[in-house]
Amino acid sequence: MVVIPDGVQVEVTGDNVLVKGGLGSIEKKFNPKILRVEKKDNEAIVSSNLKKTKRVRAVINAFEAHLKNMIQGVQKGFEKKLVCVIAHFPVSMEVKESEFVIRNFLGEKTLRKAQIVGSAKVEVKGNEIMVKGVNKEDVGQTAGNIIASTKVKEKDIRVFQDGIYHA
Repeated sequence: MVVIPDGVQVEVTGDNVLVKGGLGSIEKKFNPKILRVEKKDNEAIVSSNLKKTKRVRAVINAFEAHLKNMIQGVQKGFEKKLVCVIAHFPVSMEVKESEFVIRNFLGEKTLRKAQIVGSAKVEVKGNEIMVKGVNKEDVGQTAGNIIASTKVKEKDIRVFQDGIYHA
């Protein structure tokens, strides 16, 4: 059971849950063979027709956690703060449509790119990078893509500690 706060709307249609709030809306599908989601008053009830095994309870608890994250996302949003650490070469970073582009990383001529997932927004201010959005999964995956794009290859990482890391 997930309590729905004021200012948030939850709609269940078929195998789809739509959560709307002040910052936007998030949609998520679920497997109707395993789960049953109902909305009663100001509560969303997640249950199952199957026998209550450990696996079924785990799926129910996981979807309840997803619902809570969706509600928090449309109310407050999510953000990750990243920091670009540079010791060797000056780096420039910018956002182009749905990609995060890094120039001159470790003196390389080729660009390093990271995919911006879903509805996440990326802002660059100096050496700080802010990833914001209403969907926790999109924000986390975008931050992970940016960090992974600056992985140091073919160099001693004890010396070349340049990269983008969580702040």
